Amino acid sequence: MNNLLLRGGRPWIPGLPTDTADILIVDGRIAKIAPTLEAPDGEIIDLAGALVLPGLVDTHCHLDKTLFGGPWVPNSGGRTLPGRIANGEGRRAELGLPSADYAANLLDAMISGGTTQVRSHIDIDPEVGLGGVEAVREAAARHADRVDVELVAFPQGGLLTRPGTAELMASALADGVEVVGGLDPAGYDRDPVGQLDVIFGLAERHGAKIDIHLHDGGALGAWEFDLIIERTRATGLAGRVTISHAYAMGALAPDEQRRVAENLAEAGVSMVTCAVGEAPVVPVRVMHDAGATLALGNDGVRDLWTPYGDGDMLRRINSVAYRDRLVADPEIELALLAGTYGGAMVLGLDDYGLMAGASADLLVVDAPTPAAAVVALPPRKLVLKRGRIVVRDGVVVTEK
Repeated sequence: MNNLLLRGGRPWIPGLPTDTADILIVDGRIAKIAPTLEAPDGEIIDLAGALVLPGLVDTHCHLDKTLFGGPWVPNSGGRTLPGRIANGEGRRAELGLPSADYAANLLDAMISGGTTQVRSHIDIDPEVGLGGVEAVREAAARHADRVDVELVAFPQGGLLTRPGTAELMASALADGVEVVGGLDPAGYDRDPVGQLDVIFGLAERHGAKIDIHLHDGGALGAWEFDLIIERTRATGLAGRVTISHAYAMGALAPDEQRRVAENLAEAGVSMVTCAVGEAPVVPVRVMHDAGATLALGNDGVRDLWTPYGDGDMLRRINSVAYRDRLVADPEIELALLAGTYGGAMVLGLDDYGLMAGASADLLVVDAPTPAAAVVALPPRKLVLKRGRIVVRDGVVVTEK
């Protein structure tokens, strides 16, 4: 099918009213959005006033860790970061992780909820090697026409403290992994300058992006923000560096939040927040007002870190809006903006969104407003990937 006309929907284009319009899709791309279009020789689907959103973007998950779709496994990880890391590594072999089947199960759930782009962190260490990369690539291949998956080489067990990990990460990047990851340069590796030397060096040598888990709170976390910002400026990697979780940001004083957000915007460093448990959420309004990029992700889903989660990015957007006390419609839309256009900016997608020329990645829901969709979590009527219908009424389409 080369032509598809979505008739009578209400596309959400930030800053504009959600007026009724037709969307003409040709060869997988949006050709035009306007009232009363025609599609000679193409399929026509009447949306009957349904809301049309761009495909959701999950910029932080762990597909290699998930047990999604498998037997129930009681959580035994405890509450400390070192304890969870050790538990996860210690039980991998017992539970058959990393598993392409479990990862594919989770991707299926993500797709059914309207996610069309995913960034997944993959554990890299001397014990597992590049096994997680291979498993997640296999899972992604099964859904290649439904979702795009970008991989992060992630030193979950430490980078400098784990001899051989940096070399394995370099191998992963040489093999096509797109992003180099980091983990608490100060709090875990105890050598923030040394870890950033390795991470930024790998990124420069392999043309990779950077995504650093930063759980460290308080003044330590804020100091690390400044280190990462300074390093980004010095290396000219604006637009290619992300700080994930950034727990310290949500607990800083308002003036300090604004200062950090303005520096992030100026340096081209983004943040990702996941609304995990009781952890602080990156302040959505502060980031928006400063012009800093904020994106969202599910983090762990049904794994040895957490028994919770279903992969639904609209639910995650809802959680972030709720946790950050976003109550007015324009505020709630900022969370939706982070879960869509913000994620696209983190991934460097130039052809994303509801506009002519963009890849036709979108979802359709019955909701009176975008904010109502975030709050009510309506069923996904349709999900399209590159102009092809991949979900109908919440069920992934398997036929060609």
